[in-house]
Amino acid sequence: MKLAFSTLGVPGLSIPEVVALASSTGYQGVELRAHPEEPVHPGIGARERAAVVDEFKRAGTEILTVAGYTRVASAAADEDRLRRELDELLRLARDLGASFIRVFPGGGDQDPAEADATAARRLASAAELAADFGVRILLETHDSHRTGADAARVLGPVGHPRVGALWDVMHTWLGGEEPVATHAALGPYLGYAQVKDIASAEDMTPLALGAGVLPLGECLALLDDDCWVCWEYEKRWYPEAAELPGLLVAGREYLAGLQGPSVP
Repeated sequence: MKLAFSTLGVPGLSIPEVVALASSTGYQGVELRAHPEEPVHPGIGARERAAVVDEFKRAGTEILTVAGYTRVASAAADEDRLRRELDELLRLARDLGASFIRVFPGGGDQDPAEADATAARRLASAAELAADFGVRILLETHDSHRTGADAARVLGPVGHPRVGALWDVMHTWLGGEEPVATHAALGPYLGYAQVKDIASAEDMTPLALGAGVLPLGECLALLDDDCWVCWEYEKRWYPEAAELPGLLVAGREYLAGLQGPSVP
């Protein structure tokens, strides 16, 4: 198991600060939140992209994912704009050497079957560009497609190896799906897993790993040894939560204890 954390947990940090944090706490990768308020997003130019690559390369840290906000199942989305967003995320990931881009479903504004078909069509149309760039598009278990079964209804019809799933363990738990069922549904498509912890379905303020109710051990036990696991600590949405940097080492050690000696 290889470990990363999301920059959603460290809002306001510069790229050199993020890289230094990953290096000092023993994380092999970082999931970059690709939003205009962040230092890395599709609007940055070639020189800025090269500088980001250099920072990560010098530290030996991997850019795991460009985490975008495109909602591929949304009926309200403009088709041309959505395709441009996907293209721009894929180009950014290619330029940074990231393995993945993250997209959301966002199909709650239409009938579930129509949302499935809309998402599958849009993802399939972007799959060849993803293949050309050596990047994989991951649909996160989230909002309208919270469970593994929901995501699989989209990914099965796409049928392209460059389109897969990102397993957010909180959302599948909130959807009432057992980890073994999630893994069975997502297994053929799984890119990696996002872990986090919360007190309850009513209080989703981020907690230190192991301090809440999510079945992290059950989820991690189902993953292959070489699967990435990313801690998505949603500090950006919960400013009252504890600061992530002080939790990272203990979080890494907690995950290592769940999986055994394969985690450094």
